[in-house]
Amino acid sequence: MYKTLTSLPRFQKTLILLLVDTAIVPIALYMAYALRLSDFTPFEKLMEAGPTLLAFICVAPMVIIANRLHRFKLGTFESSAIIRTAKCTLYLAAVCTALNMMTDYTMPRTIPILFGILFFVGSIGTRIFAQNYLSFANDRDSDTKRVLIYGAGSAGTQLAFAMRQQNKHRIVGFADDNVAIHGIIIAGQYVYPANDMPGLIKKMSVDRIVVALPSVQGKPRSELLKSLNTLDCEVRVLPSFDEMIDGDGLLEKLRPVSPNDLLGREKVDLNLPVVADTYAGKNVLITGAGGSIGSELCRQLIACDIKSLILMDHAEFNLYAIEAELHAIAHEKGIPLIPVLGSVLDENQAISTLQKHNVDIVMHAAAYKHVPMVEANEISGLMNNVMGTRVMATAALRAKIDRFVLISTDKAVRPTNIMGASKRMAELVVQDIAERSKTTLFSMVRFGNVLGSSGSVIPLFRKQIEAGGPVTVTHSDVTRFFMTISEAARLVLLCGCFARGGDVFVLDMGKPMKIIDMARMMIELSGRSVRDEDTPNGDIEIAVVGLRPGEKLYEELLIGNDMLTTPHPKILRAQEGQLSEIEVANMIKDLNSAFETEDSIAARELVTRWVDGYQAPIASNN
Repeated sequence: MYKTLTSLPRFQKTLILLLVDTAIVPIALYMAYALRLSDFTPFEKLMEAGPTLLAFICVAPMVIIANRLHRFKLGTFESSAIIRTAKCTLYLAAVCTALNMMTDYTMPRTIPILFGILFFVGSIGTRIFAQNYLSFANDRDSDTKRVLIYGAGSAGTQLAFAMRQQNKHRIVGFADDNVAIHGIIIAGQYVYPANDMPGLIKKMSVDRIVVALPSVQGKPRSELLKSLNTLDCEVRVLPSFDEMIDGDGLLEKLRPVSPNDLLGREKVDLNLPVVADTYAGKNVLITGAGGSIGSELCRQLIACDIKSLILMDHAEFNLYAIEAELHAIAHEKGIPLIPVLGSVLDENQAISTLQKHNVDIVMHAAAYKHVPMVEANEISGLMNNVMGTRVMATAALRAKIDRFVLISTDKAVRPTNIMGASKRMAELVVQDIAERSKTTLFSMVRFGNVLGSSGSVIPLFRKQIEAGGPVTVTHSDVTRFFMTISEAARLVLLCGCFARGGDVFVLDMGKPMKIIDMARMMIELSGRSVRDEDTPNGDIEIAVVGLRPGEKLYEELLIGNDMLTTPHPKILRAQEGQLSEIEVANMIKDLNSAFETEDSIAARELVTRWVDGYQAPIASNN
């Protein structure tokens, strides 16, 4: 019955409401006569006013339609609908009075007043009954999630209204730590204290907790989510107000809790006016524009009122996807999007692209970054990451552009893998070119691990959890620095502003996080439990599979200890050693020789020779 009613077309639903309201009219008239005359069979008096009553009953549906009473959805029948019902009732009472006067008062004068009261009660009552019936029927549906909303403020209230319309959730109440509102009814739901969540979850048979506290961020939010993740139910979180203002509905904004919510540090504020000032009116080229970082750079640059955006990528589909995504907003802002399909190893294309489009700034994000893949393909990795950087940086120097920013990685510091070593060699190349540049400001930016980027641990863990496990980590003591994609892209833009020439910038990302702790939190936040020695009946096991070739237990951001400040307190400028021009030339010459013969052994020997602190990879099964 429930599914039949909710699946009816909107026209049929409004017709049913109109028929119900129309039926209430003669019933309310009959009850008004019965109350006025204290006689529950006032047929004689009804017959005397028959023509007047019949005329009123015929006119009443038109008054109801004119007031659009039948168009209010049951799921949104709140104060505005009650006010509209009251207005409709007054109009009906006025029409009834007018007809009575026109027929020389064939009915008692108090009948219109009693009718109005009874119609109002009947109309509101039938809708409340229908709401409760549908809610009861929905609650019995096995597919319906029983939801407890944590936070009874404005966001929680709006979320409750939104959920009520979807018929996929059964809201069982609010939980809030504000003692002043405990025990009151908000949006039709009881507000419970939040100090005994385990008991409340059990008592209300809660399937899902939705945290509706968008104004609570940073450490308080982190501590709250850590406490909720121990409960035996799924946890979802409503994002911050800043994330909600793009126009999507509240339900569309609900998302599973990500490890980013649990990092225990505030999101670094990287918004400075200097960013917009530096890039406004400039022609900017992004290499690797279709990648995780490259695409986010494109999104943020569009907001800086740049003159044009040149998208360069060797992957056709990635280039198509980012151009398609940005097309509408770029067109609205009058910013030309110029896709360039090609490789950073193509010297002729690199210089012609910079000159043809009068490029002012280059963000070099193109790179092979997956450690095991580059480790197994060292020649391709070194060629793309080192020589590709040299080609683009040299082209930038020749074209005399304003700025060139290389996106590097914390894996470039005392690397134990070819990927990290290739990025350090790319840094050495840029440092050398920066020494000889009189017009272009060259700089480098080192990232930690970027949450949610392609190939990162987060999507992998999510897939493994959805598959039922096991969740695989390489070592129980592996730690990593983490940052969000938006932080990473903003860091690049800011460092481009701070560059003086040959700078290496890093972001203070707080303390590193254990990967195994992240795996455990993701399992628990999905509503499942970890299977280990203490809980042998848990849902998902965490398997330690051993370090991969070239993988480090921990990453570093600095080779030395010398750091300088920048205009931003969380961005540091490292003073790193560099090679001479002759040494860099010899390094490039030797690399080219190894590339021509595809000599992997010679390439690895070159890495050992030129990269300070490089250690050949040693796999471990710990």
